[in-house]
Amino acid sequence: MSTTNAKAAEPRRWAMFMVLLVGTFLPPLDFFIVNVALPSIQGELGTSSSAEQLVISSYAAFYAVTLITGGRLGDLYGRGRMFFLGLIGFAGASLLCGFAWSPWTLIAGRILQGLTAAVMAPQALASIQVIFPESEKPLALSLYGAMFGLASVIGQALGGILISLNLFGLGWRAIFLVNLPVALLVIMFGIPLLKETRAKHAAKLDPGGVLLSIVTLSLLIVPLIEGRTAGWPWWVWLSFITVPLLATLFWRYETRLGQKGGTPLIDPRVLRTPGLARGLMVALMFYSIGVFFLLFSVYLQSALHQSALSAGLVFLPFGAGLLLGPLLTAYLKRFAGNYVNPIGMGLETLGLIGMACLISDTAIGASPPTAPLAVLLFVIGFGQGLGLPTLMRMVTGRVAPAFSGMIAGVASSTLQISTALSVAVIGGIFYTLIGDHQSTATITHAFLVAILCIACCLAMGAGLAIKLARQSVETSTFKKQAAR
Repeated sequence: MSTTNAKAAEPRRWAMFMVLLVGTFLPPLDFFIVNVALPSIQGELGTSSSAEQLVISSYAAFYAVTLITGGRLGDLYGRGRMFFLGLIGFAGASLLCGFAWSPWTLIAGRILQGLTAAVMAPQALASIQVIFPESEKPLALSLYGAMFGLASVIGQALGGILISLNLFGLGWRAIFLVNLPVALLVIMFGIPLLKETRAKHAAKLDPGGVLLSIVTLSLLIVPLIEGRTAGWPWWVWLSFITVPLLATLFWRYETRLGQKGGTPLIDPRVLRTPGLARGLMVALMFYSIGVFFLLFSVYLQSALHQSALSAGLVFLPFGAGLLLGPLLTAYLKRFAGNYVNPIGMGLETLGLIGMACLISDTAIGASPPTAPLAVLLFVIGFGQGLGLPTLMRMVTGRVAPAFSGMIAGVASSTLQISTALSVAVIGGIFYTLIGDHQSTATITHAFLVAILCIACCLAMGAGLAIKLARQSVETSTFKKQAAR
């Protein structure tokens, strides 16, 4: 495979991108698809409640802590090569999950899924900055955003459908084994199609940076995910205290490595790019909605007593909004410019507040009116569909193409950390309010409080995004005046 010139438009760029989008779609799909399968898994493997949590959290934790390394591997050794290695590994890990004979075998498979997904996922986002001309990047980022969000909605419905169909008597195992034919098709058609892209001046991977980043993020993510279910023991607080110390050590190590002429995993000079830190803060607030999917499913199934399949299908209007939002991003950008992202986050905020009002006006135990609920879910999905691709452009578009993989990994890892924080903090508030008595009234009240918390986070993110958009407009105006 030949190396693509970062400044030249690759003739087969759209076909290549469609292949790479599989790496965007599969990781979030496999995160959400497991939620509805947990009762079936428990029934067959006899998993304890803590093991059930690990089936989900082990995947999320190892995925989050290795995303930056996965993006950097693509920069150094080729994004196409890393994509296919990650996809093959992901398929193998899915096979292990599908034929797991014990809870710990399943957990081991989920860990391998997380690690290999982190190698595969960043390559699509990094490639956008390299293979597309500036005029096509907004549409490519819109499609990227659609796949990323759509996977979370499809995962809820597909899990229930596959378990209900019980294909070949596989039951819950089908939710993992379905990845195998997908991977096979992508490998067959993708390898001849995909041309290689990498950073122009490839160097060796930074093993010290890899180790420090994984340990630091692990000490943040794992306690956030496991702390509540473990009762917040001493090791959780010790981990939190250690994180800033290791983060400082990591920063100094990377700075010294860069000064010596080495290639840091995360180059501190790149992170000093104007507006990049604020863009990452917006990303940290943006995916606070990640916990919404879990809590809404709990509300539908535990408070309203809907089936897993019915609860999954409720998300379809959200998915419709997610599809439409990215497709209209380029059009809306002509009128709103850099303000499309805060507009999207603002719509999410309004949609969540509207849902809280709708549920509070509905009798306890009764389902909210279908049409208004569908409209509000559509608005929330549409807002996220507008916000995600513009957010990714806001972050990755600020750096040179040589660092696309690094920043793609940083941005993706930030979104995963955002999800973990929302699950730990907002999810913790939800379950604390429920307490030991999981009545319909307490679940409904806890869900209302939780979605208002999510709305507050999104509103703060929108405020930061407005400041960033205003800064970009001022910078652009200054450049035009200087050119005159």
